[in-house]
Amino acid sequence: MAQEYTIEQLNHGRKVVDFMRWDKLAFLISGLLIIAAVAIMGVRGFNWGLDFTGGTVIEINLEKPTDLDTLRSALQQAGFDEPQVQNFGSSRDVVVRMPPTSGAAGQELGTKVLAVINQTAQQNATVKRIEFVGPSVGSDLAQAGAMALMSALIAILIYIGFRFEWRLALGTVLALAHDVIITAGLLSLFHIEIDLTIVASLMSVIGYSLNDKIVVSDRIRENFRKIRRGSSYDITNVSLTQTLSRTIITSATTLAMILILFIFGGALLKGFSLTMLIGVTIGTVSSIYVSSALALKLGMKREHLLVQKVEKEGADQPSIMP
Repeated sequence: MAQEYTIEQLNHGRKVVDFMRWDKLAFLISGLLIIAAVAIMGVRGFNWGLDFTGGTVIEINLEKPTDLDTLRSALQQAGFDEPQVQNFGSSRDVVVRMPPTSGAAGQELGTKVLAVINQTAQQNATVKRIEFVGPSVGSDLAQAGAMALMSALIAILIYIGFRFEWRLALGTVLALAHDVIITAGLLSLFHIEIDLTIVASLMSVIGYSLNDKIVVSDRIRENFRKIRRGSSYDITNVSLTQTLSRTIITSATTLAMILILFIFGGALLKGFSLTMLIGVTIGTVSSIYVSSALALKLGMKREHLLVQKVEKEGADQPSIMP
């Protein structure tokens, strides 16, 4: 039989943080955030990138830095619809993104864009790369991205369902959905361009958030089996207190690396790092105030997490030696 402890013995006399004291407020805030995220996505939609909508990407190297608003206005006056102009890596490298057009494409389109930029900036720029994505390819990528996210969530649901008691498992899965919905709502609010790197960052957020929640759920399950006297409320609080230092160190280290990517990673990594920054922050909080608190509200008790031993018939009878 496994040794059992009291809360004081297991926590070595240290102060237990009363996390669950704020569970109702946390549920209220989370509910409002989810409603707001869904409303924002419904009203504003998403800023789909060329990976999904199709179009042309042209990378141009300038002789000297030039005002991007001036280049954008010149391209619009030249007849190009909704051109997106931004720096790429350095102030002399510019990327021009344009939606699909029925006219020129490929090298011909790049030549026209380059002529407008050279005339506007009064310099001899050069084209580094031209990439065209057709609408059909964009549609295929959108379906593949959606299937990747759905497959990841279904696999996680199956894994969590086998690993934990259903109350802990349901709390973890709902917390993951909570993280993805709020992160997607903020992507829509900030009008961040959704491309394949954003899909990759969303899957990274799911992975990070899942790992954090599994660590917390494992400690809750372990303490429910070890502590012989204590309410479910108290055991949940002591479990969260024991994992607090690990959570803070892991989250702080991860956020520091993401912040470095956001500041120094250049234009290509802005969306990826910002999505990770939002998702990791929300995922860390939800490990406490969505996953664990939901399991507690669903009636999680010590007997639900104990390992049930099945005794063989006649095991309590003395053996008869010949």
